[in-house]
Amino acid sequence: MKVAVIGGGAAGFFAAIAAKENHPEAQVCIYEKTTKILSKVKVSGGGRCNVTNGVSSMSDLAKAYPRGGKKLKKAFRVFNNQHTMEWFEAHGVPLKIEASNHVFPVSDSSQSIIDCFLKIAERLGIAIYTKTSIEAIEVVDWLEALGHEIENPVPSLFTFNMPKEPIRKLMGVAANALVTIQGTKLKQSAPLLVTHWGMSGPAILKLSAFG
Repeated sequence: MKVAVIGGGAAGFFAAIAAKENHPEAQVCIYEKTTKILSKVKVSGGGRCNVTNGVSSMSDLAKAYPRGGKKLKKAFRVFNNQHTMEWFEAHGVPLKIEASNHVFPVSDSSQSIIDCFLKIAERLGIAIYTKTSIEAIEVVDWLEALGHEIENPVPSLFTFNMPKEPIRKLMGVAANALVTIQGTKLKQSAPLLVTHWGMSGPAILKLSAFG
C-alpha cells in the first residue's frame, strides 16, 4: 500500500504517523508545497504551541465546534483530547494544563512538538518532500460508494484582514477581550491579538469558526 499525505502541517504529520504505525509495510510520504514543514506549529500559541484543550467533558469539547458537534462526540470516544495528551506524553513530550484549560508542552516551546513529529517520522521511515505541490488529483467514486457523504467546504479558523482600520497601529498588543461581529449575535471572550494586517488570536479564530 502507498499512502500520500498532502500538507506537512500537524494534521499531515499525525495522519502519516498513524498510517505507518497501523500499516508498517506501507510506503508513506508527506508532500509539502512550501520550503518549511510544521510552520504553523512553530508560531502556535505565541511560539509555545497550544497542543489541545484540557477539558475532561467530551460534551464541552464538542460545543467548541459549530458544525458536526454530535458526530464529533462519537469520534471523541475513539480519540479525543485526553488521548492526544497521552500520545505526546508517551512519545517523550511532557505537557501541562493551564488554568485556562490550554495545554502546552512543559518546555513552553513549540520546537518540542516539532522535534517529536520529526523524530517519529524519521524512525518510521516516512518520506518528506518539500517544495512539492500537487498539480492534480484524479477523482474516484469509491468514497461515496462506501457511504460517505461529501460536503461542500466551509471557511473556518481564519484571522481578520482589516487593511483600513487604524487599530493596526497597535500591532503586537494582546489582551483578553469580548469581541462581537456587527449585525450578528456572535460574541467570544478570549485573548485577542492585534497584527499588522488586522486581528488574530483565539477570540478571532473562534468567531470565524462560528461565523
